Amino acid sequence: MQTKLTQLLNIKHPIIQAPMFLVSNTAMVIEAMKGGIAGCIPALNYRTLDELRASIKELKAAKIEGGSFGYNLIVNKSNIKYKEQLRVLCEEGCDFIITSLGSPEETINQAHKVGIKVFCDVVDLKFAKKVEGLGADAAIAVNNEAGGHRGNMSPEELIKHLKDNLTIPVISAGGVGCKADIDEMLSYGAEGVSVGSPFIASIEAGVTQEYKQACVDYGANDIVMTERISGTPCTVINTPYVKKIGTKQTWLESVLNKNRKLKKWVKMIRFSIGMKATEKAAKKTTYKTVWVAGPSIEHTTSILPIKAIIEKLTI
Repeated sequence: MQTKLTQLLNIKHPIIQAPMFLVSNTAMVIEAMKGGIAGCIPALNYRTLDELRASIKELKAAKIEGGSFGYNLIVNKSNIKYKEQLRVLCEEGCDFIITSLGSPEETINQAHKVGIKVFCDVVDLKFAKKVEGLGADAAIAVNNEAGGHRGNMSPEELIKHLKDNLTIPVISAGGVGCKADIDEMLSYGAEGVSVGSPFIASIEAGVTQEYKQACVDYGANDIVMTERISGTPCTVINTPYVKKIGTKQTWLESVLNKNRKLKKWVKMIRFSIGMKATEKAAKKTTYKTVWVAGPSIEHTTSILPIKAIIEKLTI
């Protein structure tokens, strides 16, 4: 199937294996490329710049025709590594960068100098027009069925709204767990899709067997929004532990978040605490099960190799 996304990235299928914090790794992306789709990894999955650089070299060496790889950059002040990560990506080279949570202007300017395409996460037309004006190669429309930090609009509403008002391609993110979902997103006007949660329950994913099995055992109705991870609403599986701690910010956080001077620091502390808890749950066996996922796990019925998951999405 040929779309503007397949042409932009020279891939066989209009699918990006979405960047997932703590989950995505080079093994997943290599298998994604073998399957004719694009794979993406959050730069923050690497603690050091040397580790990031090594991963780029590994993916460049493994790249095949019909596959493509990229990295996700958090481009606001919360990511103190952002500028150095961007420098390494531009020095080593990759096919594309996906920007999140901030202005992509510097990323677009630097990446385009070395031939790297830039796609930008957006949740509404206002921000989508801004990134289009800055020269983004595509807008990733994050809808209200996405896993992790999601938007507020339905896939149909958001895709059609952006498609009617942008000249750059629209890539839909959220709500895709099977081929019928992809066909639906394309029928709304999307040029491709970004798919995350279905790939968590893969042989290659670098998370615990318990996390993978949870994506099999739980479904769409078990996904809830929580403010207890990053300070910004985020979707997680409603495990007994999540039910125990609740999904709302604490009374103290609620009070402090109303203070303009303290709000930023409260959010940074909550982000730090929440990310550590999420990392422990993803990488180790623990009763504190905070597993990020989206409602598209409804279609996940077993733990499979990446190759088989791609086949389910394309055949």
